[in-house]
Order: sequence, then structure tokens, then C-alpha cells
Amino acid sequence: MQLSESALLGRLQTFSRYSLLFGIAVSLPLNYLFPNQFGWQVALALAALVVGIPHGAVDHLITVPKMASFKMALFLTGYLAVTAIAIWFFLNFQLLGFALIVIISALHFGVGDASFLSELDNRTNQKSFPKIIYALAAGFTPVMIPLVNSQSQAALEVVNPNLVGWATGYEQALLFGFIALNLFAIIAMLYKKRPELAIDLGILLAISVLAPPLVAFAFYFGLWHALRHTGRLTLELPAAKLAHEQSQPNSAFWKAVAAGIPALVLVLVFTIGLGFSTGFDLGMDLLWYLLVVIWALTIPHMALTARLDARAMGFSRL
Repeated sequence: MQLSESALLGRLQTFSRYSLLFGIAVSLPLNYLFPNQFGWQVALALAALVVGIPHGAVDHLITVPKMASFKMALFLTGYLAVTAIAIWFFLNFQLLGFALIVIISALHFGVGDASFLSELDNRTNQKSFPKIIYALAAGFTPVMIPLVNSQSQAALEVVNPNLVGWATGYEQALLFGFIALNLFAIIAMLYKKRPELAIDLGILLAISVLAPPLVAFAFYFGLWHALRHTGRLTLELPAAKLAHEQSQPNSAFWKAVAAGIPALVLVLVFTIGLGFSTGFDLGMDLLWYLLVVIWALTIPHMALTARLDARAMGFSRL
């Protein structure tokens, strides 16, 4: 079983790296040929974001694995209530909500990535690595740097003009600060003789600096964070665990993906319905509303994955 789990996690680690390198390779020539044109950026971003949605859509199956109807009803009611409150908050307090979700997401993504690597290390007897340093760099690099680099203002204009200036003039300081954090973490990984983790951080830095902000974040979310988190879900989801026991890592992965597909459809339908109810433009405003829904879902999702993260990182007693 452990061989199947480690094989899947290793493949996802490699695939996520190549996915981000592909994002860089595609966006650089497109950005050169079509500068200041956001149609292709929005299309790529929407596709990558949609790919990432199912990874958080099986929380109910992990939290209430026996599908007890009453407990499941209570769980879903609470989960959706928190999500609804978060959507209302993000739509009505856009600047404050955006600043808060940026910090929350960076912490969630970084801890999730460090937890993924810890799960892989536990199955392959790798040397330990400084998890906190890695988590901070791995989370803040793909979230913050695209939001404070030279292209961020134009990207925010496309997503929602109200978000422009969210960093209140500290963009340059934040940019250099988080680049320095990433480079420090790379040095720390090399010092700990974990060059593959230094490569991961280098790829995150490269796409954050080189790709347009919309593409950089969406590719990270859908093709790095979501894939790696889905790999971790196969260690918890009963149907996926059974596939691992039968040495079928690919089947385990697709069972975890399939479990989230219905929720993906519901999220897309709800997002479009929410947008139309407020009179949005289906072309450009869809990205903003989809981001709002994803951010809102992140709040209960992060709370529920905290237990898994703590256990993976060795903090289960805290």
C-alpha cells in the first residue's frame, strides 16, 4: 500500500512541476505576441481554476466518512453557511476581504504543500526539512509575488478595479521581501540536502515572476496545490485507500477526483447564477465571481484540512 501511495505522490510532485513550467512556456510567447491583451490570460486562468475546484469538494466524505444522514446534513448546513457568509463578506467588503484572503490562502497553500512533502517523506525515508520555512516560502511566493509585481495593477483591473492599490503603496517592499524569503528558503533546502525542494521553490518563484499574474496564480492553484492536495486525499478517502491496497495508484487518484466532480458542477452553476443575479458580464466578470466563490470555499476547507496538515507535519498533539 505504501508503495502505491508513494508512487502516486511522487508522480503528482513531478507533474505539478512540469505543469508550471508549461505555464511559463505558454505564457511568455503569448505575452510577447499579445501584450496588454487579457482574453487569453482569462481563458487560461478560468481553465486552471476549474481544474482545481474538485480538490476541496470531498471534505464531507473525509469528515463524515460513514455518510450518517443526520451528521452529514449538519455538516453540510454548517459548511454552506460559512461559505455563504464568506461570499457576502467578500462581495461587500472587497478590499478588506481580498487582503484577508490573500494572507489566509498563502498560509493554507504553504502548509498544504509542506504537508504533502511530509506525507511523501514518510513513505520514502527522506531527510527531514525545515517545514515552517518551506511552508512560508511555498505559500507566499505564488500568492503574493504575482499581486505586487509590475503587472499586478493591470491584472487587478481585469479581475476587479476595486482591488487596485490593495497593498497601499508597499508593493515594491513586499515584492523584494518575498523574493528574499524564497531565496532564503532555497538556500535552507540546499543546506539540508533537499535539492528537489529547492527546485520546487525555484519553479514557484519563476512562474510568479515570469508569467502574467492571472496565469501564475491559476496554474499554481489548479495544477500544483489542487493536484498535490488530491494526492493527499487518496490517503484518507476509503475508495481511494482500497485502490492503494490493490496497488492501483492511478485508480486511487481518479476516485478522489471523481468524488469532487458533482461539487464542481454545482460551484459553476452557482457562480453563474450568482453573477446573473447581480447583472454581471459573462465574459470578464465570471473570473471575479469564480474567485469569490473559491475564496469563500477556502475558509471552511482550510479549517477542515488543518487536522490533516497538523498530523502530516508532526504537530498532531498541538
